[in-house]
Amino acid sequence: MKVLIALSTVLCVVLAKDQPRKAIVFLQGNAGVSGNVTISQPSCTEPVFIEINVVGLTPGKHGFHIHEKGDLTDGCASTGGHYNPDKVSHGAPNDQVRHVGDLGNIAADENGIAKTSYSDTVVSLYGARSVLGRAIVIHAEVDDLGKTNHPDSLKTGNAGGRVACGVIGVLAPFDEPDQDCGSGQQGLMPAALTITISLLAALRLMVL
Repeated sequence: MKVLIALSTVLCVVLAKDQPRKAIVFLQGNAGVSGNVTISQPSCTEPVFIEINVVGLTPGKHGFHIHEKGDLTDGCASTGGHYNPDKVSHGAPNDQVRHVGDLGNIAADENGIAKTSYSDTVVSLYGARSVLGRAIVIHAEVDDLGKTNHPDSLKTGNAGGRVACGVIGVLAPFDEPDQDCGSGQQGLMPAALTITISLLAALRLMVL
């Protein structure tokens, strides 16, 4: 019985990477800009789904990025630069070369409301590259996606000042230990199978 309990526990830990995660961001800024963002991810091998609701913006497009630090001690200014663990150039969300935090633009209508949702395959809520605890920042201007000759184009997209921000916090609590996806689901099953065989062999020896 103890072996079976141990088997169940180990398998839960090994397969924990498939447990969904969900994060939330409460955005606050100047001139009445506010809103919320939710980020959900069914497992570490699947894309995140991002839902955005913001009010109080000037009509038009605004740069929308994940920044490296969840530090709001000096407002949005203390969130650092774009989250860019690979140290590459700024780009568009669909570019092969981009910051992890490069989420392009959101568009506000004539009433200053931006409401949209989409998936992203680079951002993750799992492992060492998780964006949990970092910040989302909305900028005053349009992100040029690294496509212009402006000196800041390949650094920030020349998106201007920061009009709202918030820390990416846990919405759906999870108890499993955090770990990298590694080779993804393909790497999970061999590990689980190896552990299962070992524990079943131990159980057989106990019975004998």
